[in-house]
Amino acid sequence: MIYWKNIIPGPDPPNLVYAIIECPKGTQKKYEISKTTNILMLDRILHSSVVYPQDYGFIPGTYADDDDPLDILVLINSPTTPCTIIESIPIGVLIMDDEKGLDEKILAVAANDPFYNSFNDIGELPAHYLNEIKEFFRTYKNLEDQKCSCVRDWEDKSHAKLLINECIKKFKEKFGDIAIIQP
Repeated sequence: MIYWKNIIPGPDPPNLVYAIIECPKGTQKKYEISKTTNILMLDRILHSSVVYPQDYGFIPGTYADDDDPLDILVLINSPTTPCTIIESIPIGVLIMDDEKGLDEKILAVAANDPFYNSFNDIGELPAHYLNEIKEFFRTYKNLEDQKCSCVRDWEDKSHAKLLINECIKKFKEKFGDIAIIQP
C-alpha cells in the first residue's frame, strides 16, 4: 500500500479529511514518506531554530501544484507520531510559495480533539496564533541553501474546501481512481 495513493482523502472530503502525519508538533525533524518505497525517511533537520507548531503532513488521494499530495497542518493538543492518520476538519489555507512554486498548506483541526474541534473557521482563531504559524513557514527554510519560502496570507474554510476538491480531481486525472482504502 502506498500511503498517498491508495488511501482515500477522507470519510467526507472536503468537510472531513484524513491527514497522514509526517512531522509531529514540536519536532525539528522533517520526515517524508517516500513515494517509491513507502518508508518514512528523515529528509532533514530544520536548519533554523524553530519547531513544527502543530502536526504536519498531507492529505492522501490528492495532488497539488508542487507534484506532491496537498500539505496539511492539524491543530491538535498533543503531538502524535509519524504515520498517524488523523480525521481532520479543514478551517482555512495558508497561501505561500517555495523554491518550486505554489505550496499551499491546509489548516485543519483534529476532529477528535475537544481542545480544537469547536473551531469552525480560521477567523475564530486568535490572530496572534495565525501569525505564529505564518512566521514558522516564513522562516523554517531561512538557513538552507537554495531553499526559500514566501508566505502570502490566509484564506478561509471555503477556499480550503475548493482547493481540496481541486487536488482530489487532479489526483484522479493523473492516477485514476486508485485511492480506495478507508482506514
